[in-house]
Amino acid sequence: MAENHRTMPTREQLRIWRDYIETANTLRARLDSRLQSESSLSAGDYQVLLALTEAPRRTLRSSELAALIGWERSRLSHHLGRMEKRRLIGRVPCVDDVHGVDVTATESGRAAFRTGSVPHLRAVRELFVEALTPQQLAHLDDISAALRRHLGVDGPVSKE
Repeated sequence: MAENHRTMPTREQLRIWRDYIETANTLRARLDSRLQSESSLSAGDYQVLLALTEAPRRTLRSSELAALIGWERSRLSHHLGRMEKRRLIGRVPCVDDVHGVDVTATESGRAAFRTGSVPHLRAVRELFVEALTPQQLAHLDDISAALRRHLGVDGPVSKE
């Protein structure tokens, strides 16, 4: 019993954890809300288009895209269907894999992404960057790197 108690987080550690999670959730919700109200894109649209615009030839296999943005394949498939109807992306069968699908950002998708990026990046600056001092940003970078190492995540996490 004593062994189990020692391995549990302390009250203070749990308070810090809850504060972190609740603050991150509030920040994400406000960024998502601003993105939606200031552009024609949802946070999911932006995340997909960000990954596609950074990809070679602006194209990724749907399985690679799902892994890159951390979504289940079924969730991605449904979301891509909605984006395709809005002509933000196109999907075609992979030439070298009968079961694969290549996803490409269309010209209108790239334009919507560029247009949505300006207010989104402004909101990131206003809601996140301006709340912290340069020293706090550096500490947060160190903390994020430590968490990524502990979780076995390579490189910076990009989940816009």
